[in-house]
Amino acid sequence: MHPFRFAVTASWATTPDAWTAQARRAERLGYSVLLIPDHLGRQLSPIAALTAAAMATTQLRVGSFVFANDYRHPLVLAREAATVDFLSGGRFELGLGAGWNTADYAHLGQQYDPAPRRIDRLEEAIPLVKRLLSGETIDHDGAHYRMAGARVAPTPAQRPRPPLLVGGGGPRMLRLAAREADIVAMLPQFDARGRPLVRQATETATGRKVSILREAAGRRFDELELNVIVADAGLVGRGRPVRASLLAALKAAGTGLIGTPYVLYGTRAQLRELLQRRRDRLGISYYAFPAHAMEAMGPLVADLAGR
Repeated sequence: MHPFRFAVTASWATTPDAWTAQARRAERLGYSVLLIPDHLGRQLSPIAALTAAAMATTQLRVGSFVFANDYRHPLVLAREAATVDFLSGGRFELGLGAGWNTADYAHLGQQYDPAPRRIDRLEEAIPLVKRLLSGETIDHDGAHYRMAGARVAPTPAQRPRPPLLVGGGGPRMLRLAAREADIVAMLPQFDARGRPLVRQATETATGRKVSILREAAGRRFDELELNVIVADAGLVGRGRPVRASLLAALKAAGTGLIGTPYVLYGTRAQLRELLQRRRDRLGISYYAFPAHAMEAMGPLVADLAGR
């Protein structure tokens, strides 16, 4: 059973100082990782922002949630990942997915292919990225990528390579993650227009995803760290401002009716018990909270991180 870890997901700051201050605050509150998404709208560029956050902290890990495979050649991505890991002293976690945001594809002037084609490319790319980060020199002539004498330098600080997170929600993505990833971020599937399927955001649906992972991973299932990216979260009760606590209480009631792991509202004791029970039943030990909930969820992080 993995100990609990918590991350903050952030993508924007009004000033450079605000960005690095947010990273230092996350570290002081006991968060393990600062994650940043990979979209082409209003957000900081991931590589530069993660490097700045790592340079401003001493223990906080930094990671992508998640790089869209279609935006980067595997060699280019592996080189960037290796450099961030080198500069951060081995604190980088590489998150990778097939790409889903139709607006990003439109900005790039790139075709948004059906999921099977995007996953085909990811399935070819992941082993290449892993081999490059492990120090191999690669000659490759595949269906989607070609390389001749490809290698990365500097080499990553972590051995054999930085941990790989794969995010996905459909059976094929989950099976791919079970084979290749160190960390699996379970998500609702997206439809053909890049919209999440709400019916897959329930606790029951998440349990089915865990079953797929368990079957596909076999003996290595216990090695996988299971992650959920929480869309909204807050604490109810003592020590919270009255208005914030009342709003959180209303959201807690709604969340209880829905039964979803992607929203966390309740008292500190309720959420502590819920997360422990869910870890026992489903194996989920790694949660990422949005930046706006970082302070509110600090007490829960203090209760559970590392335990």
